[in-house]
Amino acid sequence: MSVISPYAYIAASILFCVGLKMLSRADTARRGNQISAIGMLIAVLATLIVGGMNYVWIIAGVVVGAGIGSVAARKIEMTGMPEMVALFNGFGGIASLLVGWAEYHKVVSMEAGAFDMLTIVAIYLAILIGGLTFTGSLIAWGKLSEKLPGKPYLFAGQQIVNGILVLAVVVGGVMLCMNPTADAAYRILGVAIALSLVFGVMSVIPIGGADMPVVIALLNSYSGLAACAAGFVIENNVLIVSGSLVGASGLILTKIMCKAMNRSLANVLFSGFGSGTASGGGGGGDVDGEAKPISAEDAFVILEAARSVAFVPGYGMAVAQAQHAVVELGNLLEANGCEVRYAVHPVAGRMPGHMNVLLAEANAPYEQLVEMDDINPIMSTVDVSVVIGANDVVNPAARENEGSPIYGMPIINVDEAGTCIVLKRSMKPGFAGIENPLFFKDNTRMLFGDAKASVSSLVAEFKEL
Repeated sequence: MSVISPYAYIAASILFCVGLKMLSRADTARRGNQISAIGMLIAVLATLIVGGMNYVWIIAGVVVGAGIGSVAARKIEMTGMPEMVALFNGFGGIASLLVGWAEYHKVVSMEAGAFDMLTIVAIYLAILIGGLTFTGSLIAWGKLSEKLPGKPYLFAGQQIVNGILVLAVVVGGVMLCMNPTADAAYRILGVAIALSLVFGVMSVIPIGGADMPVVIALLNSYSGLAACAAGFVIENNVLIVSGSLVGASGLILTKIMCKAMNRSLANVLFSGFGSGTASGGGGGGDVDGEAKPISAEDAFVILEAARSVAFVPGYGMAVAQAQHAVVELGNLLEANGCEVRYAVHPVAGRMPGHMNVLLAEANAPYEQLVEMDDINPIMSTVDVSVVIGANDVVNPAARENEGSPIYGMPIINVDEAGTCIVLKRSMKPGFAGIENPLFFKDNTRMLFGDAKASVSSLVAEFKEL
């Protein structure tokens, strides 16, 4: 290995850590992403320089990959970002699987006893985790894009089938590691690849669409762990470092998502949340009351008189692409002497940080972004809370209805504000399929219609003023 490459890998690893740290703040996230990308470029160039590879194929792969990535990045809508993240996780997994598979051919070409047991274990883990991540991510992509039903798919004996799959994978791994150069070893590896692909499907189909933010974080962690295993296989330190960073941060994020829903990871993975009907407020009785519609003109009067406003975004804001109009309205309210905050629930949207990404894209002031734990203690002092396409993360049934599937989940208490204005297209339940009694509260007003059009109407009213 070249003398330069270890130092290049150290520099790349430092840039990864710095970039990851900067991703924790909306005002530095873009720069952190760029720094991490530079680190990866250094790592890739260092690897290619010392690898002695055929640069014709390398250049061809870079051109094709960069072309596809550039087109996808420019064409993808913000509403499609969760699906794109799921596909990225899947591609990372299949890449690790292919690396492990290719390296295994080197092992079987060696004489018996010449192989390293650590390498065999790493190969098996790269293949197993990579295959699981690939198919699991494809199922997540299908559910997020609504090409597959968002509800959990459950059948009798499902856990038994999953248990048999796990047992078969473990037995296959032991047999392969005992004698990786045996005649039957390659067939065992082929079976293991097939089982990992099937296990990925079986792991994600029982999970409802409302739990997809947790699944995305977990699959992201899997892709990192698969890359880390691949790094041990090819003895590449920077791949081990980057894979470990992604794996660890994904697990931490998964824990944060579960805490935000007051549920354990096992409950998310195995409970089949969302498989019931959406009627009856999610369990525990009908939702009584009558919704009170409001016009944009009347909503303007309420907002114009407000001294404090809290915007609570949800997936509906992403669908309507209303983030720029929302931030413009917030700026106009601030110019009118109003204190403006953007309250973001950790699991709002279809992936971790979905709403933060949207608000950052619209250049929302970072100091105005507040977390759920910070806004709830002062929500009773807020004059107006404006819910933009959020549903389950503001559903009072989580506090008030012990029969609701989301009972106990921390929510943003928008109903405690003086007035709550909810922007929705209709009275249809959210992604979890649970009725929302917030819509019938005495201090709630429903502003029906496309969120972007509604907010733009409010912006026009303020500009006229």
